[in-house]
This record gives sequence, structure tokens and C-alpha cells, in this order.
Amino acid sequence: MLTISTTVRPATDLGFLLHKHPDRVQEFGQSYGTARVFYPEASEERCTAALMLDVDPVRLVRSRGRSTPDYALGQYVNDRPYAASSLLAGALADVFRTARTGRCASRPELAAGPIPLEITLPALPCRGGPELAHRLFEPLGWEVEARAVPLDEGFPEWGDSRYVRLSLRGEVRLADALNQLYVLLPVLDDAKHYWIASDEVDKLIRAGESWLAAHPERGLITRRYLGRRWALTRTAFARLAELGDDVEEELEPPVEEETAAFGAPEDPDAGPAEAPPGGTAPPDGTAPPGEDAVEDAVSEGTALPAQGDPVDDGNGPEAGGRRPLNVLRREAVLAVLGELGARTVIDLGCGTGQLVGALLADPSFTRVAGADVSSQALAVAARKLRLDRMPDRQRARLELFQGALTYTDDRFSGYDAAVLMEVVEHVDPPRLAALERVVFGAARPGHVIVTTPNAEYNVRYEFLTGMRHPDHRFEWTRAEFAAWAERVCAEYRCTVAFRSVGDDDPEVGPPTQLAVFTLGGTE
Repeated sequence: MLTISTTVRPATDLGFLLHKHPDRVQEFGQSYGTARVFYPEASEERCTAALMLDVDPVRLVRSRGRSTPDYALGQYVNDRPYAASSLLAGALADVFRTARTGRCASRPELAAGPIPLEITLPALPCRGGPELAHRLFEPLGWEVEARAVPLDEGFPEWGDSRYVRLSLRGEVRLADALNQLYVLLPVLDDAKHYWIASDEVDKLIRAGESWLAAHPERGLITRRYLGRRWALTRTAFARLAELGDDVEEELEPPVEEETAAFGAPEDPDAGPAEAPPGGTAPPDGTAPPGEDAVEDAVSEGTALPAQGDPVDDGNGPEAGGRRPLNVLRREAVLAVLGELGARTVIDLGCGTGQLVGALLADPSFTRVAGADVSSQALAVAARKLRLDRMPDRQRARLELFQGALTYTDDRFSGYDAAVLMEVVEHVDPPRLAALERVVFGAARPGHVIVTTPNAEYNVRYEFLTGMRHPDHRFEWTRAEFAAWAERVCAEYRCTVAFRSVGDDDPEVGPPTQLAVFTLGGTE
């Protein structure tokens, strides 16, 4: 059982957001049972929607492959009909598919912003106890109440079970809340009850695009969600690095002891023993970790990769280096700024502030600014930069502010250089002209540095389907990037020089392409 309540007025608008009418009970067949949505309460002041999953253990067993290990009675007597798990997450994804996208034609403003929400899960397997639930949900803005369920209330000396009663309260966008639950339910359970294939990486990136890259436990979440399939995990880490500018080393695979404890399969892409609902299990599937499995080594802090474990560094799948693409990109931008002799720099689309932090660390940059359209990203940046504890001398060099790059803003002007690092590809093509006018026409710094993915290089990313980020509106080939830059130069009377970031593949070029525009300042 999962319940979602709101007190936004009128509270019955929750039915519009979930696309489920409060006056009806709706049923949705699953291969392992039946999901039902109903409303225990629906008034103007408070509305609650409940998702109840009725798991049929016999049907669940029949969906398993013939080669699945036979656990006899354990196949029929288990916690899945009674506790939240990946089965409930799968039902949530199916039943609330449209709500998870944030689309609501009837109440678009309500769907786009945060609303007061209360979410309850009476029985949730939590390998890591209540403390782990706090670590996973609190950074997302939730007030968390997680209480361990005793093994037997009549025998308190027996201690607590691995289940918790979880309540979440906060002002959160409903689509974000549903996507967080979709990812974190199997993470807390630390098991998936269906076949894990390469498309799980895409599912994780789509569901976590607005929150996962900045989450302090993103490494643990990624590993558990992907069932510790190392090839998939490394791919997800590389994709997450493209979401923002976080240091990819923080996302690397866990230490060797964790790998040994869980018994990593010989085939890093092997899925769990159970089949997908309605499907069959692979002949060499491996079982999920047992109940006595140790917790992630990284739960006590950032772990280093196991010795000899390859790391996808953005320089190609076989590089095996330890310098991820986002670090190389940032270093390339800093090097260009040094060559140009820039002393005042604005990072347009600064995200969570990694480049801003690097600029502040160099006293040769006398004035540093970061602008972003997302207030949430700026809040994360302020926290990461420790703005509240920053020395006065350093604080005097810094300015962080919210602003859209498609609207003229006097605060963008007056800098030696402006940086657009992995920004232009997030702008809808019809709006690019507005960005060009704002940056190259109105703000007109002495130099503009632009980095963007090289679409030709995408074939070198294993398991990547489509573009590198679900929010990318386009990705340019080298020829397309050059054509855009030349058009900008012709219109705004400037010059451009191109550079490569990362290993320059002889067939497809570098993973990131960089352009340095010289404008000569305000005319």
C-alpha cells in the first residue's frame, strides 16, 4: 500500500494530477497481480489517493524461468504481498505513467510547481534501517519519519525487523515525488524482482534527471538500482556526469570488499534470477543478495574503485583512465581563461557551481559570477560553495543570481569572459537566436567559451540510446557546431577558434567540442 495526500486547495485537484478520478476505483492488471487506485478521502481540504498492489504469489512463481533456482516454499511464502518492493515501483510506473511526466492539461500550473504532499508506506524493506531512509529522502526536501518495525511487539528483546514504516512530508512537485519513489523503493529494498537489462540505465536517467545528479548518495542509489551490474553502473555514472558538473570519481564503483561480499556475476550484465513480469528468466541469472548481505561500503563515505577496475572517463570505453570527461572539460575551460588573461568571468548556466568553485579557488580571477535559471541548482551551488561560511574577501569576489539566458539582463554584462559549458544543447532550437542576442549582442564580453557534446562520439558510449541527457534538445556534429559558430561570428562580428576536449578519436572526433569566441568587448 502507498498513499499520497495533499492539502492544496481544492485538494481534489490531486485527481487531475494523477489522471485518476476520485469517485472511482480503478484496476490495472499486472503479470504478478492487480494494482488498484482508490481515494479513502476526497474533500476540498484534504485528498488522499491510495495505490494498493495485490500480489498473487502463484502467478509470480509462474512467471519465473525454468532455470531459476528452486527455493521451494520460499517461492510461495515471502514478503512480496505485504511489503513495498520493486513490484510496487513497477506498478507505480505503470499506473501513474502520465503523472510522472508532469503533464496535466487541466491543471498545468499545479503540475509544474511544488505542492504540499504527504506519502506513507506502512511496510517497506530497508536494508540499512531508518537511517538510510533519512539519507535518501531528506536531501530531496522531505521531512522524513522512518520507524523500524519490531520483529514481534510481544517480544521486544528480539529486536527490529528489516522493515520500516515510512512517512514523507514536504512541498514537492508531484511528478518528482513519483519518480523519486520509483527509483528509491527498490534501492531501499536492495533487490529487484525482475530482469535488469541495459534499458534500466535509460529508465534511471529519465526518472532521476531533475534530482539524482546532485544527490549526495547518488553512487549508492545508482549501484543498488542497477543491481550492482558493473557495466551498467559505469555507463550510468558517465551519463550522470553529463547531467551536471559533479566529479565523477564520487560515483565510481565500490571497493573490492563489497564486490566480494555480494559475489559479482561473471557476466556484469546478468540480471537477477527472476523473470520480468510475464517473461522468462535468463538461463544464467544470478540471485539478488541475501538478507545477511553487508551494506554498501560507500555508505560510510566515498569509496575508491577496486584496483584495476576500469573507469569510463569520457575518453572512450577502453581508455581505463581516471580523469572523467567533466573534469577534463572544466580544466580545458580554465586553461583557455588563463591563456586569454581573463580576470572577470561569468558562468552562464552555472548549475551546481563546480566551475564557479574552481574559479574562486584561483585568486587571479578577481570577479566571479554564476547565473542559472534554476533556483534549486543555485541553492545547491550555495551549499556546495559553503556560501554562509565563506571568508569575506572571497565572498566579495562572488555573485550568484537567477536569470534566463534568453532574456536581456544587465547583470550579464561587464566581464572579460563568459562561459557556456554544456548549456546551449538544453535550449530549444527556436530560442537559440534569443540566447545569441543576449550573450553575443547585449552582454558582449571580451570572450565567450562554449562547450557542447559531439554527437558523432555517442557511438562510443556503450548502452547509450538517443542523446546523452533526456533534457538535451539537440546534439551537434562537429560540422553543425562549426556552422553555428560561423553564423554567430558573421552576425555579431567576432572570430572563433575550435578545440577538442578528451581523446580525439580518429573516426568520430572528441567527446566534447569547445569554441572560443573573441568579441573585443562592448562596442
